[in-house]
Amino acid sequence: MQSTVWIYAAPVILLSLSNVFMTFAWYGHLKFKAAPLILVIVASWAIAFFEYCLAVPANRIGHSVYSAAELKTMQEVITLVVFAGFSVLYLNEPLTLRQLGGFALIAAGAALVFYKG
Repeated sequence: MQSTVWIYAAPVILLSLSNVFMTFAWYGHLKFKAAPLILVIVASWAIAFFEYCLAVPANRIGHSVYSAAELKTMQEVITLVVFAGFSVLYLNEPLTLRQLGGFALIAAGAALVFYKG
């Protein structure tokens, strides 16, 4: 039997790792604009395979303690955090205050999904 801590933590950990793969699959090719589009598509699909290998178990495990809406919301917030880091560290694109404000508003909306009041 899985521990309670693992059941709550696994979706966060696995979705975080899966989002790293998916962010590279969707945006990593932007550094290689000269690469043929078909090559970029195939490479992105290959990277995305690993994203699915992490996201599917994350949702399967997490659905025992989180609703599907909570899992989706969690995934979206994780995506924003991973993308923000990726944008700055890999693409060398600074985040503007407007972008950060928009991300914060999305996170605030996501908090409503988890609000139990």
